[in-house]
Amino acid sequence: MRVRPISPERLVTELTDRVLAAADPAADRPPSGPAADRPPPRLRVAVDGPPAADPDRLADALVDPLRAGGRPVLRIRAGDFLRPASVRYELGRTNPDAYYEGWTDEAGLRREVLEPAGPGGSGRVLPSLWDAGTDRASRAAYLDLPTGAVLLVSGALLLGGGLPFDLTVHLALSPAALARRTDPRLRWTLPAFDRYAEEVDPASFADVVVRVDDPRHPALVEPS
Repeated sequence: MRVRPISPERLVTELTDRVLAAADPAADRPPSGPAADRPPPRLRVAVDGPPAADPDRLADALVDPLRAGGRPVLRIRAGDFLRPASVRYELGRTNPDAYYEGWTDEAGLRREVLEPAGPGGSGRVLPSLWDAGTDRASRAAYLDLPTGAVLLVSGALLLGGGLPFDLTVHLALSPAALARRTDPRLRWTLPAFDRYAEEVDPASFADVVVRVDDPRHPALVEPS
């Protein structure tokens, strides 16, 4: 593999191009016939990374360029699909194993967002499930996601549970950079990310891997 330095602005441009290419079914269709009349599919994109890598910020930066490219976009944050505090904090508020294994309601994210947005899905998705601030259901209204839309889901530890994404972006930090850039209040989560790197190794299979040890100077990891 090779590591290609890239500016933050160019990174957004290249990721936008990658998503638009993946969302364009034209290359896989015959020029005419019944298949040519099928509506374009929705594309489910994960932007995965620890809080220190700020995956939400990168996903937010992709919204306007994708819309300019002609695609409706819906932003989803995994932080809006947490389990209730009684479940998250059952083993204490700073338990890294609980954080790793059970903070995100992956079943809810799959049921309310990813499956409806997938092939044959209704397109009726719930943009948020739980308000962690009030520790209550968010009571958000369902939205109809049109065909051809891009669903951008951002958050931490997204790639270890078999969630059905069509394109995955992983923001990678070295252990030293992760420790250095993690908010002191969240340093208790570091063992969870050690487990994620060892047990899941998302950098080994994500469609796009970006090294962000220094957010001002990211680098794309590409096959040699």
